[in-house]
Amino acid sequence: MNLGIIGLPNVGKSTLFNAMTKAGAEATNYPFSTVEANIGAVSVPDIRLDGLARMYKPQKVTTAIVEFVDIAGLVSGAGRGEGLGNKFLSHIRQVDALVHVVRCFDDPNVAHVDGEIDPARDVETIDFELLFADMDTLEKRMGRARKLLKGDKKIEADIELYERIYKNLENGVKARRLESGFTSAERKVYDDLFLLTSKPVMYIANLSEPDVAGYAGNAKYKVLKEIADREEAGLLPLCAKIEAELSELEDDEKRLFLAEMGLENPGIDRLIAEGYSLLGLVSFLTAGPKEVRAWTITKGATASMAAGKIHSDIERGFIRAEVVAYDDLMNAGSYAAAREKAHVRSEGRDYVMRDGDVTLFRFNV
Repeated sequence: MNLGIIGLPNVGKSTLFNAMTKAGAEATNYPFSTVEANIGAVSVPDIRLDGLARMYKPQKVTTAIVEFVDIAGLVSGAGRGEGLGNKFLSHIRQVDALVHVVRCFDDPNVAHVDGEIDPARDVETIDFELLFADMDTLEKRMGRARKLLKGDKKIEADIELYERIYKNLENGVKARRLESGFTSAERKVYDDLFLLTSKPVMYIANLSEPDVAGYAGNAKYKVLKEIADREEAGLLPLCAKIEAELSELEDDEKRLFLAEMGLENPGIDRLIAEGYSLLGLVSFLTAGPKEVRAWTITKGATASMAAGKIHSDIERGFIRAEVVAYDDLMNAGSYAAAREKAHVRSEGRDYVMRDGDVTLFRFNV
């Protein structure tokens, strides 16, 4: 999973990125402190790996990984290349989903690029630039297609689709809201456009320390929630400053700090969980004396597809998958005991994997 952290300059993107990745990206209180995209990998917290590690005592434990990309701040005109627009837009095209950080706190010591805090205006600024960039992409595609037209029915259909999408973008309708109406043929053409507004999005309400525990009563958070609800987007309230402080603490200190702040879990855990939900991802597990490992797959993936996640040879030579639910395995106390209780199932290549399936693949190549 690859998540791009976006937003206006100086809303806390790099502070959040540092907290999530401990990568030491520059975080300052002036616009454009991020020029190049910063990239950091984060282990996905999964207590099931701890349980399997106690059972198997493996040589190593390997978590699933989320990659965060801290993307340069955007200003009005970026869709036409102003500010750091071209860099910003090129980095966005490479991520799976967008984490849009919106400032929901006042602080006279931290400048805002537009002078005052207004979540609705800030979201609108970013949205307009993404829409403008997508319209530019479509204009170029339509121009090339018309030169090649010459009665070609396929190109005619492509142009019709481009025009339909363009008209919706002109009216402020993001590409991702149109996807359900595409035929399978249109979807292939659409996917090849790599439109920025096709990316799934979640909003981060970056709150002050006093407001984070009682975020629901924050007026700026309420505005952002209305936007997220309208767009059917994810929304996560947190305080980037608190997350930065948490990232420096040991586990015991972290638990005490969270309790004092009235919080249950670190923001990183909630952000990753929201990202999995946003992208429709689940994890299956493999376990043995050499390694216990979590693997990320798309919800609905079959056993053979999951096998291919490990190695193409396993998918090609797939015979069967021996599957046991994590909870059943833990309750049984061992794999042998789970088998005796008939919790271990033999599944074929078309079996749809479930989150938490502990799986042994049998294959022959």
